[in-house]
Amino acid sequence: MNLSLLIPLLNEDESLRELYTWIVSVMKSKNYSYEIIFLDDGSTDKSWAIIEELAAENPNVKGIRFMRNYGKSQALHAGFAKAQGDVVITMDADLQDSPEEIPGLYEMIVTQNYDLVSGWKKKRYDSIMAKNLPSKLFNWAARKTSGVQLNDFNCGLKAYKNVVIKNIEVSGEMHRYIPVLAKNAGFGKIGEQIVQHQARKYGETKFGMERFINGFLDLITIWFISKFGKRPMHLFGALGSLMFIIGFVSAGYIGFSKLYHMYNGMRYSLVTDNPWFYIALTTMILGTQLFLAGFLGEIILRTKNNEKRYKVSMELN
Repeated sequence: MNLSLLIPLLNEDESLRELYTWIVSVMKSKNYSYEIIFLDDGSTDKSWAIIEELAAENPNVKGIRFMRNYGKSQALHAGFAKAQGDVVITMDADLQDSPEEIPGLYEMIVTQNYDLVSGWKKKRYDSIMAKNLPSKLFNWAARKTSGVQLNDFNCGLKAYKNVVIKNIEVSGEMHRYIPVLAKNAGFGKIGEQIVQHQARKYGETKFGMERFINGFLDLITIWFISKFGKRPMHLFGALGSLMFIIGFVSAGYIGFSKLYHMYNGMRYSLVTDNPWFYIALTTMILGTQLFLAGFLGEIILRTKNNEKRYKVSMELN
């Protein structure tokens, strides 16, 4: 099979049939063998009923329906597990991603041997303050932190080799960092293609300003995971040891100072009157806690299970 198209959605009943017709037209014009997997992230409108109708009309249409809204990352996780195509393409269901871009992304994977190609919505139709400016800041921070040189990390239109999506773990809200996850997994040939961004035709955007706050927090998380996810003791153990050494040296200084005063017959104050006592006590406690955090992190890492983070209520084809 040439292509798997993964389409996560939430309450997009107005656009689904139009999107489906457009995709099928492109697939037939290129004579691709394909599957379309709609990933219903807990829609409360008629989205699932439309997906059932499409699946009855076309055996290439498949669907996964969550019991409630779990988030785009979880939807993609389920879709990645189900996808069978040699090339996997993700796109949004709101018609802002054009299916006409699919052949170009597909060819970059097949003929240029990219592991992943990310779309770049160079010209956007979003408001400047609501999306454009925060997106630029977010993408700049992501480039600096991850080392992946993409202009638009959050573009939903992306193409992957099948082997890539089978070897990355998408959780939380990490869908915007899939290129970073792919790089960390050893897939280094990551490209970018300018794609057309269309004005939203139906409904309203599901994302608010809070997604950018969450995005920056996730960026810190993925930086930490990429650096120390497999060896938390290297960070917490090192910091803990450093703090403990500072505390131990401070305690030694207090003891030496008291002995010195006693030996020379000098008057000395109580240990608790010395500010170094509290510095030593605090740093030794913090050092012990950090060391234990690293130790517990290592234990969790070695005993964790792979329990799914979502519940599927229905699945088609």
